[in-house]
This record gives sequence, structure tokens and C-alpha cells, in this order.
Amino acid sequence: MNDSDVSKQILQMVRFIHQEAEEKAGEISVSAEEEFNIEKLQLVEAEKKKIRLEYERKEKQVDVRKKIEYSMQLNASRIKVLQAQDDLVNQMKEDAMKELLNISSNHHEYRKLLEGLVVQCLLRLKEPAVLLRCRKEDHHNVERVLDSAKSEYASKAEVHEPEILVDHSVYLPPSPSHHDHDKHGLFCHGGVVLASRDGKIVFENTVDARLEVVFRKKLPEIRKLLVAA
Repeated sequence: MNDSDVSKQILQMVRFIHQEAEEKAGEISVSAEEEFNIEKLQLVEAEKKKIRLEYERKEKQVDVRKKIEYSMQLNASRIKVLQAQDDLVNQMKEDAMKELLNISSNHHEYRKLLEGLVVQCLLRLKEPAVLLRCRKEDHHNVERVLDSAKSEYASKAEVHEPEILVDHSVYLPPSPSHHDHDKHGLFCHGGVVLASRDGKIVFENTVDARLEVVFRKKLPEIRKLLVAA
């Protein structure tokens, strides 16, 4: 083989090496670009997920805030409604108490009421001897109905007539006038309080106490009507 042939072979080998190097470089370039695109896509997806999670978090915060604000507004509205109902109920009670100012003006009817209240107390206490307290202004009317009240109680309870001692040293508070009805203080619209002689059992059967009992019993019905209205 002469020098010319050797040179040709060397040149062919060099071309082959260059070609392989270029192909290899191309493969590396393609592979690098693919890896870059994959990594870029992963980074983009990761950022998208991060943004989406952050958006969802803020959306939940806004939703929670809206629910809290709605709940607060709803509670405030309910409180206003309940307060308005309470005000109306209290006004009804106040109006009823003002009407009670005239309860003792009809002496005949008031004596019948006192008699019934005394009988109720006796039936509740079931004591052979009791102490009775009333307003000083009712003393005369109470004395007039005691005999009939004792007789009615004895008949209903099938016992002997009880002994009723009227307390002349301690009286129930007086009735308020129309002028000072709204003022704070002790007052009584009428009725009686009976107690056992030892004072261990006391039954308050004043007009005010009866009104309080009626209002407590009727309050659910009143509130139901107010809600329906």
C-alpha cells in the first residue's frame, strides 16, 4: 500500500469519526432537549398546582368569611326579633298590670276573688291553722269572706274548718297608683298570702303572682303567635 492509499484510509477514518461524533452530539442534543422539555413541563405543572391550591385556599377563606358574616347577621337579626318579642311581651304584661289597678274597684267581685284565692291557699296548704297576710286596704274585705272561705274549704277537703289568723302587724305592699306604676318598688295589686303557723310552708296567691303564673304558662303560645305574625 502506497502513501496515497494510506492517506485515503486515514481520511475515511477521520470522516467516520467525525460522522459518529456529529451523530452522537445530535443524540445528546435531542436527549438534552427532551429532558429539558420534560423538566420544564414538570416545573410548569408544579407551579400551576401551587397556584391552583393557593386559589382554592383563598376561595375557602372567602367562603368561610362569608358564612361567618352571614351567621353573624342572622344571629343579630334573631336577637333583634327576640328583643322585639320580649319588649312586646313585657309591654303586654305591663298593660295587664295597669288593668289590675282597677281590680278592687268593684267590691263585690273583688270579695268573690279574695274568697276564691283563700280557698285555693287552704287546699294547697291543708293545714288546720294558718296565718293570712293581705294589703292593709283589703283587711275589711278579707274579714268578710273568711267564714265562707273556711266553709267551702272544709266541704271540698272533707275536714273541719281551719283556724285562720289574720296578721295585723305585717301587711302586703299597697297597690300602686296610675302615676307611680312604672316606678321601681314593692307593690301588690291584691290577693293574699297564707302560711302554716310555723312559717315553713308559704303559698303566695296574690293577683301579681297569679298574673306571673299565667304569663309563664301562656308565654310559649304568645311567642308562637308573634312568630306567626
